[in-house]
Amino acid sequence: MLRIHFTARDLEYVRIARGPDPLWEIVCSVCRLQTDEGRIAFGPWRRAVTPLLRGGGGGAGGADRAVAVALRSLMPCGPYIPDFLTPAVDGGNADLQQGVDRVLSTPRSRLRREFTLLAESEARTRLLAGPGAGAGAPVRPFAAEQLARGDAAALRALGGLLTAYDAAFLAPYRPWIDAAVASDVAWRSRELAAGGVRALLETFRPMARWSPPVLEVTYPVERDLHLAGRGLLLVPSYFCWRKPITLFDGALLPVLVYPVEKPVQPPAAASGASLARLLGPTRAALLYEVALRGCATTSELALAVGCSLPNTCQQLAILREAGLAACRREGRCVLHHPTPLGCRLLETAGDGPAEGPLPMPRPATVSP
Repeated sequence: MLRIHFTARDLEYVRIARGPDPLWEIVCSVCRLQTDEGRIAFGPWRRAVTPLLRGGGGGAGGADRAVAVALRSLMPCGPYIPDFLTPAVDGGNADLQQGVDRVLSTPRSRLRREFTLLAESEARTRLLAGPGAGAGAPVRPFAAEQLARGDAAALRALGGLLTAYDAAFLAPYRPWIDAAVASDVAWRSRELAAGGVRALLETFRPMARWSPPVLEVTYPVERDLHLAGRGLLLVPSYFCWRKPITLFDGALLPVLVYPVEKPVQPPAAASGASLARLLGPTRAALLYEVALRGCATTSELALAVGCSLPNTCQQLAILREAGLAACRREGRCVLHHPTPLGCRLLETAGDGPAEGPLPMPRPATVSP
């Protein structure tokens, strides 16, 4: 159990990252490659990247496999992963290059400390597993000695590994990942706007339970995290699985990385015939309203476009068939979201909302 202790000031600084953190997605996805957990949620992605892990696909001479193996040595699916690999970014809006730059600028003293902790954690894990488990020599972390002393060449090589892994294993699937994460953010932001921080924290059941002033989070070890006025950044993650995770060092900017619901399969591309059915003022107005609001009920959309509820339901069904909208049931309400295809269609036509990026959908899902 992880107990996160809030003060009144902390409640004023609870934030939701607007998108997935690229480094957390790398760390969590590398962990997903080490087990078969989440076969339904991650099965399509695992099957898609299997050729890369076998030395095929786009990797010349098994380069992609070598990248994954090197990162696996630094990111074991166990009790400890070095915090410097996921530097905190207040607001959670850094891109991959900003994150890599922060990794490469980690102070040497911190590198030494965290590599020592990694070695101790791996030794403890092997000891607890016993002599009959995990045969073979311990996996030595990639360039451990050089990285621990802050060697510039080793750090640049690590930066190259992170960038190469993202390009091969994540970038081709980013629309899928971003859709799930942005849909989650739209939903939780709606709850925050309607009911405040308490309503937001209640959305994390059963992963976490809000028992003021403590958020009790399902966690593999007993731990207390005192926010002490620093607030809490909530980071949605596609590749996080079942339980939220946080940084090992409680002195760092507090973050809670939590799993979002996963699409059962990648969103299918809409056919030309389906898109042709979209043409018409009512469906165009509904698509615009869904994109503008990011998350809206059927009744809200019917009122916004001046259409009867039955007709609104019918038109929204056509938008879903065309792959331009998605929906999710929350209690008695059905919440509608735009898909990446719907957003791109509006942007191409110049009909998107005037301010800010269009929100993404909450696709058909399985539980996190």
